[in-house]
Amino acid sequence: MPTLSDAPVADIAAALAGPGLWLDIGLATLRLRSDAPALAAQLQSVYRHFPLRTAGDWADLHVDVRRPRSVRRWLRPQVVFQCDGVAPFDPFPADTALPLVEWGANWLIGRRCNDHLLFHAGVVERDGHALLMPALPGSGKSTLTAALSQRGWRLLSDEFGAYDWRQDHFVSALKPVALKNDSIAVLQAFAPDVELGPLFPKTRKGTVAHLAPSAAAVRAVHTPARPGAIVLPRWQPGSATTLQPVLPALAFSSLAFNAFNYTVCAADGFDAAVSLINRVPAWQLIYSDLDDALRTLAAQWPAVVARAQTEAQTEARKAPRADTRMGAGAGTRKGAPIGAPMDVQTGTRLDAPVQPATDTAAGVPAP
Repeated sequence: MPTLSDAPVADIAAALAGPGLWLDIGLATLRLRSDAPALAAQLQSVYRHFPLRTAGDWADLHVDVRRPRSVRRWLRPQVVFQCDGVAPFDPFPADTALPLVEWGANWLIGRRCNDHLLFHAGVVERDGHALLMPALPGSGKSTLTAALSQRGWRLLSDEFGAYDWRQDHFVSALKPVALKNDSIAVLQAFAPDVELGPLFPKTRKGTVAHLAPSAAAVRAVHTPARPGAIVLPRWQPGSATTLQPVLPALAFSSLAFNAFNYTVCAADGFDAAVSLINRVPAWQLIYSDLDDALRTLAAQWPAVVARAQTEAQTEARKAPRADTRMGAGAGTRKGAPIGAPMDVQTGTRLDAPVQPATDTAAGVPAP
């Protein structure tokens, strides 16, 4: 099957105008249709390594980006984002259709994909294990995630740390990495051959460009990654690179605060966050130099992988044999991860869900 980079733009436009362009990002499949003239070329630039698919067995998200049937079709043209016939956002200028698609799709994923705990985080994989980087906007999360993806780490997502607590692994939510304002030039200086899409200088978030996921990341879109480590990134101009351990309570609050659907997942979300902080190391990374930050993380990674492998072996030895007696395991909550939730400092049981720090922490901002 040809990729979008192999196909003529006219073929992509025909797919958008007809049966739709099907994009498998791992966590979900998006079916996109549009009559926006500029969108086909924009999609080709940032989804260049994705296959050109025009059909599938199932799509999780059905999105239409259309020109309005009004004077705005011709005068200062606009496009409207719709899903299942509903338009949740104000129209965008027609020449910024791609940012509308990206932000709108993120908004839908954050509200609909509740079979996974969705952290607002960058996620990359190395040696089969995931580096999870939960953070608020402006922390340098996307820039760090993009830089890691250019230095041998596989990109899973720069927006969603999609954790399947039943299988104890992260899955890809593979979409272009959105870079804003100064971070665009920073990444271009760091990796001159980086595959960036067009610049959009007049969005509501300033100038935006998107990094295309690599061909290797697209091929591995359904390859999960086991939990490896948690890093809370913070870009601080002029600072030296520091990597400091984070107290478990702070790591837990960061995970809960930066989870889009923490309250929706309820007890399962609480148990999943506790399980992660009980089993993987957590650090805060303060940085201003990408090369130095990446060297610091790479130096820690062999120990992270060794610890995760030892943990897996220990859990395998401790796993009880199946008990077929009537009533055995009746007190186990369905969907709970490895072991009962425990306070990492006191060793006491933690069975009550908590709320995120604010109601707005778990909401995906509208584009």
